[in-house]
Amino acid sequence: MLELTVPDSGMLIHPTVVYDEEGYVLIDTGLPGCRDSALNLISHAGLNPDKLRAIILTHQDIDHIGSLPQWLSQAKPARLDVYAHEGDRNAIDGKEPLLKVTPERMKGILQAMTESERQTFQDIFSGNRANVTNIVEDGQILPFGGGLKVIHTPGHTPGHISLYHEASQTLIAGDAMIVKDGELSGPNPPFTPNMSQALQSLRKLAEYPIQTVICYHGGQYSHEDVNERIAELAGQA
Repeated sequence: MLELTVPDSGMLIHPTVVYDEEGYVLIDTGLPGCRDSALNLISHAGLNPDKLRAIILTHQDIDHIGSLPQWLSQAKPARLDVYAHEGDRNAIDGKEPLLKVTPERMKGILQAMTESERQTFQDIFSGNRANVTNIVEDGQILPFGGGLKVIHTPGHTPGHISLYHEASQTLIAGDAMIVKDGELSGPNPPFTPNMSQALQSLRKLAEYPIQTVICYHGGQYSHEDVNERIAELAGQA
């Protein structure tokens, strides 16, 4: 889990890296301008920053895909695999607007960039290219870190996914849940268009023995009652 402070904002987010002997995959990219900070954290963790195998996007929100243009434009090799769910594919490919970014907010995001960054961002999200190279499905096992299981958890966005790493019994929750004041909570209501569906999605997690949850907002939650707490949240649907 990376503890990444967004440049110029102080916002703390938690992208995740899953690695094995072949390299690593990055789960979510942060807001625009986060790539260099993420690379520094990856390097400080003892991993070779040049051995990026793929990017997995839990969903389409700008704080999760905003640095994707930087990663794609500077990828070695030039073609980088990007995994996401069909429900959010068009937004990530730039073929439809992001669900929660108003034109006014997008204008502000673009104005904060340098001319070069702005051009790259607009090129990547122009709708003229397929940023998502691999569509994931509920129950699919991705071949990273000994196996990552995809769990489709819609509600926060239509294509939101969580990822279960069986070897460590870790759930990478994206925005399906948050940690607030040390407590595991459901998704953030103002940014969750379909809260009922989002809470119902948590019921899917009951079959997985979970020791640790990594939430993009709030970080790590490790308690003996993890499964009980998730069941309690799901029961609010």
